[in-house]
Amino acid sequence: MGLGLDLATFIGQLVSFLILFGLLVYFGYKPIRKMLDERANRIKEGMEQAEAAKQEYEQAKVAVQEQISKARQEGQAVIGQATQIGDRLKEEAKEEARKEAQAIVDRTRVELERERDKAIDDLRREFVDTAILAAEKVINETLDKEKHRELIEEALEESATFRES
Repeated sequence: MGLGLDLATFIGQLVSFLILFGLLVYFGYKPIRKMLDERANRIKEGMEQAEAAKQEYEQAKVAVQEQISKARQEGQAVIGQATQIGDRLKEEAKEEARKEAQAIVDRTRVELERERDKAIDDLRREFVDTAILAAEKVINETLDKEKHRELIEEALEESATFRES
């Protein structure tokens, strides 16, 4: 055997190798394969959980955006209502001020009419007194002041109704 191979040794080594290979497959490959399968399953589950978490995150993000949008709309509605209430209160205040101003104008008008009437009455009295005084001087005797006053006031009232007609 020129190459240094001995068939009996070769067959012995081949049988030993096959036995060792069988033992490795049975005791080594199956547990390693099982361990690798378990690890692959854990990785797969982790990826599925990560994907589920990502989807939950996206859903939560959409829900938050919806809530923010809803809150903005509610805020705008509240602002709109506050603006309307403010406008209404402003209008009510203006109306109240108009009413108060009109009441003041009315009271002033009544007061002015009273003062005018009083001034006219005072002027009439003075005129009556002056007319009586003048008549006394003309006649040079004392007249019944009350009687003449009534006569002059009647004359003035008749002249006032005559002018108004």
